[in-house]
Amino acid sequence: MSQKLQGKVAVVTGASKGIGAVIALQLAAEGAAVVVNYSSSKEGADRVVSEIVGNGGKAVAVKANVANQAEVKSMFAETKKAFGRVDVLVNNAGIYEFAPLDAINDEHFHKQFNLNVLGLLYATQEAAKLFGAEGGSVINISSVVATGRFPNGSVYSGTKAAVEAITRSLAAELGPRKIRVNSVNPGMVETEGTHSAGITESEMRKQVEAQTPLGRIGKPKDIAPAVVFLASDDASWITGETLYISGGMR
Repeated sequence: MSQKLQGKVAVVTGASKGIGAVIALQLAAEGAAVVVNYSSSKEGADRVVSEIVGNGGKAVAVKANVANQAEVKSMFAETKKAFGRVDVLVNNAGIYEFAPLDAINDEHFHKQFNLNVLGLLYATQEAAKLFGAEGGSVINISSVVATGRFPNGSVYSGTKAAVEAITRSLAAELGPRKIRVNSVNPGMVETEGTHSAGITESEMRKQVEAQTPLGRIGKPKDIAPAVVFLASDDASWITGETLYISGGMR
């Protein structure tokens, strides 16, 4: 069976757990060598790498906080050393915090914008330097909150709307270099993060499921195949697009 990403090199930010980990595993299953980026959970990243290597794939774990430009530069230097190039970047690292309007402050704003927006730009900036003449694929993980109406989410929703705008702008800017830039917007997905935040067992989950035509929240394995598709030559004429994966919830 031919693999869609045979011989490609992919960098996945925030890949030690949740959606990022499953994306890294799926890219590897399709033949890509994968850089599993993590910021704090070395143990999680090592687990993803050992699963990929155990399945006959190639992977390395690289620590970097993508909101820090120097750390991003060093991550891509390590990527070049390990695999010589980059073909695919998945900007998955991100955080979410909800707060009512009167609780918004510098920290709440900058923590999310620095990682979700500036970090994505830093990673794309460095990946673009390593994409070859044949181009590459950038997949940004946004969210349904980019266009949905969610109370107490003004800053988080703002970061994800910014990601959509950046996706379109960079698609136009990088298109002449055959670099495609697309966005995947998941709905609520069950991950370690939503469990630890208490969201998975919350009223909010019930409300979301009630408003979702397919009647359930997502799992990381619902998201990863679309990322593989956008990374592959099957999507070679697709750029600047946003794909909602949310069970029909908008």
